[in-house]
Amino acid sequence: MVSIDVYNAYVDFPIFDAKTRSMKKRVLGKVGGRIGTDQKVPIIEALHDVSISLREGDRVGLVGHNGAGKSTLLRLLAGIYEPTRGSSRIQGRIAPVFDLGIGMDPEISGVENIIIRGLFLGMSAKEMEKRVDDIAEFTELGDYLQMPLRTYSTGMRVRLALGVVTSIDPEILILDEGIGAVDAAFLNKARDRLKDLVKRSGILVFANHSDEFLMELCDSAIWMDEGHVKQHGSLREVLTAYKGRDPYENMSQEGLERLGVAAVPTTNGGE
Repeated sequence: MVSIDVYNAYVDFPIFDAKTRSMKKRVLGKVGGRIGTDQKVPIIEALHDVSISLREGDRVGLVGHNGAGKSTLLRLLAGIYEPTRGSSRIQGRIAPVFDLGIGMDPEISGVENIIIRGLFLGMSAKEMEKRVDDIAEFTELGDYLQMPLRTYSTGMRVRLALGVVTSIDPEILILDEGIGAVDAAFLNKARDRLKDLVKRSGILVFANHSDEFLMELCDSAIWMDEGHVKQHGSLREVLTAYKGRDPYENMSQEGLERLGVAAVPTTNGGE
């Protein structure tokens, strides 16, 4: 059974050479949380007292301001960070997607990068070899797939990386907001593949600033603030509390149609 259980978890980062306030502020801005001390060593409490329980079928959006602890939480849920205190138990094969370019080598071909990137995401070489033709068709890179990655434009690299990411079969899918930082036209083309990817996953945790994107892929949400969970509930409820307005209010007609909504639904009697 695929599951994630985090109980009263803290993640601390000791800053052994933090001699100035500005140094602490720079680190704090990157990981979120708050500054504390441990035996005279400054620490950043990136996460404190976090408890989360996720089961197969959960589709969770992660929201919060920059520095709220979202990225640290994603890395905890992905098993990259261990809690300093508390506990974290993860069951299932994890595919962490924090940076589309991680695991890509500029000196080898696109095809070889497909295999390597797939290995990084928990797939086997044989599994990725079977996906090469599908990825080639999706990316439309043609003969460039036989050329070194350093010959690619930024847009071509993004196409290749997104093609690989959307081809995997994860049990637990952890997506950082960078997945949406691609060319809008190509992202529209990739929407169906992203939806299929989510359907194939047992658990999804997705950090993103786009209400529309979150509502396409998620049904619940966690609001992170200063390193702790401020609210965990239905997606619409959490987004309304976080942004101070109903997420449907400023959504385009195209967005509503993409969500299968003819008109803005009322909140009377619930969602």
